[in-house]
Amino acid sequence: MADLVDLGPAGQRLSDVAAHVDDDQLASPTPCEGRTVGQLLGHLVGLTIAFRAAAAKDFGPLTDTSPDDSGWPDAQAGWRESLAEGVPGLVAAWRDSGAWEGMTRAGGVDLPGDVCGLVALDEIVLHGWDLARATGQSYDCDDATAGALMSFVEGFDEGGTPGMFGPSVAVGPDASPFDQVLARSGRDPQWSPS
Repeated sequence: MADLVDLGPAGQRLSDVAAHVDDDQLASPTPCEGRTVGQLLGHLVGLTIAFRAAAAKDFGPLTDTSPDDSGWPDAQAGWRESLAEGVPGLVAAWRDSGAWEGMTRAGGVDLPGDVCGLVALDEIVLHGWDLARATGQSYDCDDATAGALMSFVEGFDEGGTPGMFGPSVAVGPDASPFDQVLARSGRDPQWSPS
């Protein structure tokens, strides 16, 4: 691929947000309906490991297990350290051009490497935003990342895709590129935990 998407900025944003989560926020609600901050963090730890394996085409339990098989587990002790190691590892793995080539597997689904890389980006950006909103933090997304994500989310049904996105949310024509991505993925850009 001539133009690899760099997961670095999104990974850094996720790491920055996670570093400011307090333990007393773990039971707080998130934009992911029915999921707490602790469950979102547990999901993020697992997906950083799984998508790193997908980039390396290291097939086995990490790439063959659907994240929905056992629900979203609560964050375990050491989640901060796990993310501090897992996010940079995920970013580094997707900086290898071979990760974007050929076929790979994530969540038990075989898919082209270039699609899997966008799924990984989608996961860390949207869940990074979910985590920021749930914990009262700001979240900025650069236009290049928002553009790559919009190209990705536009490929899904606006009525929602179970396991991926809820139905699209209406936003005004002056919405930022990232707010348009959020809305297209079924998230209300104005969501708050209240």
